[in-house]
Amino acid sequence: MIIDVKGEVCPVPVIKAKKALKEMPFGTLEVLTDSDVAVKNLEKMARTENCLFSFKEEENIFHVFIKKEGKENAGQLKEEDEKSHEEHVVKGPKVVAIASDRMGSGDRKLGKILIKGFIFALTQMDELPASVLFYNSGAHLTVEGSSSIDDIKTLEAAGAEILTCGTCLDHYGIADKLEVGSVTNMYEIVDRMSKAQSIIRP
Repeated sequence: MIIDVKGEVCPVPVIKAKKALKEMPFGTLEVLTDSDVAVKNLEKMARTENCLFSFKEEENIFHVFIKKEGKENAGQLKEEDEKSHEEHVVKGPKVVAIASDRMGSGDRKLGKILIKGFIFALTQMDELPASVLFYNSGAHLTVEGSSSIDDIKTLEAAGAEILTCGTCLDHYGIADKLEVGSVTNMYEIVDRMSKAQSIIRP
């Protein structure tokens, strides 16, 4: 199987490759990319999936090869992976707390690209968060015009609770533009966080 992810940015190449691997009982997946960062990320993913990894570069295009072992080995590896996962999985609800409309400090444009990628990546996780909390400038992500609206709606449709701080919406003058989820207050935000077994903050 061959998939072409040229021009795609993180985390799309890894997500597409992972989906393709799930559809393959065994064999070699070839991924075409023009990003050396994607190559490194694909290598990490391949190791996590217990697959063999190699690549070559031709005319500024990377040909990444991810080999999935045969059915017997794959089944054994999957069983070992599941056992290991069960030993390390965190019991109880996961909560994602998003306090900004961008991720990290530094370049604002890059931060907006990163937060969009982060929210998209959430939609691709096997285990979705129980709640996603948006507050401070993170409130801009759940209103009209947000580039992440479709992904947040996907999370909500899959069962994740989407809550946006009402005080924050009022502060920014965007309360009437909320497009997904419901309005919440600080007591409810604290309640969700205090009951969570793990809190993810981008």
